[in-house]
Amino acid sequence: MQVPIIQEFFDNVTATVCYVVYDKPNGSAIIIDSVLDYDPKSGRTSTKCADGVISYIKDHQLTVQWILETHAHADHLSAAPYLKEHLGGKIAIGEKITEVQTIFKDIFNLEKEFLPNGSQFDYLIKAGESLSFGDLTLETIAVPGHTPADLAYKISDAIFVGDSLFLPDVGTARCDFPGGSAKTLWQSIQKLLSYPPETKLFMCHDYPPAGRKPMFETTLGEQKRASIHVRDGITESEFIALRESRDKTLPMPVLLLPSVQVNIRAGKLPPKEDNGVTYLKIPINLL
Repeated sequence: MQVPIIQEFFDNVTATVCYVVYDKPNGSAIIIDSVLDYDPKSGRTSTKCADGVISYIKDHQLTVQWILETHAHADHLSAAPYLKEHLGGKIAIGEKITEVQTIFKDIFNLEKEFLPNGSQFDYLIKAGESLSFGDLTLETIAVPGHTPADLAYKISDAIFVGDSLFLPDVGTARCDFPGGSAKTLWQSIQKLLSYPPETKLFMCHDYPPAGRKPMFETTLGEQKRASIHVRDGITESEFIALRESRDKTLPMPVLLLPSVQVNIRAGKLPPKEDNGVTYLKIPINLL
């Protein structure tokens, strides 16, 4: 079994982990969950995080095949179009992004030209579909619950879990966004927990408790032993009650409103208006 090389890039501002995964013999690579820097106070974007990824790709002489999203993130903007411009590759996401697009087209009252059909992406991935890069194969696992469109990506003995599981001392993803469901997330996590205990799990985010540095990797066995939300012995009804009560206490992510508007467009900004300026919408008293 070909073993992938995995390089993480942790963004301290959004607590997001972006990954470059590649097949060392031939240099074929994928990028998972990239980050475009965004300052909510000024509305300015920058590319520090993405430029670090580009430098790594070029320094290691890699060829990017896929630029993947685990879902349409609500806590950071995607840098996928910028990375594609500089590195090539196809931008892809789960096919159920269309459900998320439909929900948020109404919430943001987007322009009629925006079609919630997934056409903004280069490719829509079906659950259970396999993608190849070099001698490596990526298997997709549907893990809805946080949003309807979440996918996890399994490569060899590693699973990139997106916003489903977090580190054991943090628990699981919230389920209170439009289209989310704690019951559905429980079912999705049970699929992940069915893999062998030595399976490596790579997080999309880490929000460490006080005194712990950010981490990005654990094992399935450690989740079953120690997860504060889904360890062995916790029942479905207990998880749903815990998750729903926890979600009621959480503030909205700082970048939710700008992120979703951009990420359902495959990372592209909304079209410029007649003055040549791009604007993001802020719905008042709606969410």
